[in-house]
Amino acid sequence: MEVILLERIESLGQMGEVVKVKAGFARNFLLPQKKALRATDANRKVFEERRVQLEAENLERKSEAEKVAGTLDGLSVVLVRAASETGQLYGSVTARDVAESITAAGVTVGRSQVRLDKALKQLGLEPVRVQLHPEVAVSVTVNIARSQEEAETQAKLGRALDREAMEDEFERADAAAEAASEAGAAASETEGEKAAEA
Repeated sequence: MEVILLERIESLGQMGEVVKVKAGFARNFLLPQKKALRATDANRKVFEERRVQLEAENLERKSEAEKVAGTLDGLSVVLVRAASETGQLYGSVTARDVAESITAAGVTVGRSQVRLDKALKQLGLEPVRVQLHPEVAVSVTVNIARSQEEAETQAKLGRALDREAMEDEFERADAAAEAASEAGAAASETEGEKAAEA
């Protein structure tokens, strides 16, 4: 079936193009969503008459999407999930979870706008594409961790924490705490000696 696209569709083409698609795809998706018209002579005339209006509406939606993209650009959201010691999640993070966390961060995004190739099943930092408009997409970082503290550490390191990295991080923190307490003790001993001499 031939249809006239009323907006840019990534896998098909630009607005105004006449493309051939499977009849089921046209009947079940493109036509009900008002993304296309059947390519008849009457519809071609209607499209040409409305072309300027459709392009203006498209530009308006695109500019709104670009404003939202400006607020989303560089955003990082944290999802706390239970996971095994190897980092495998008990369950998965879906597009709905990502959309809800972005909405909680202050920008309303629908789950259909979140593009996940597959559900996320590992701890770590994952870039996720959010399609705000057929021509505007932005990447959001999803930080999946066992706790808020682990998420902060992952954000600093820029990668997922495995068991060894977590142990190394704890050892470094303990060593820094010991060094600070030893330095404080040495300083107080020096002050005590100076006071005794005076």
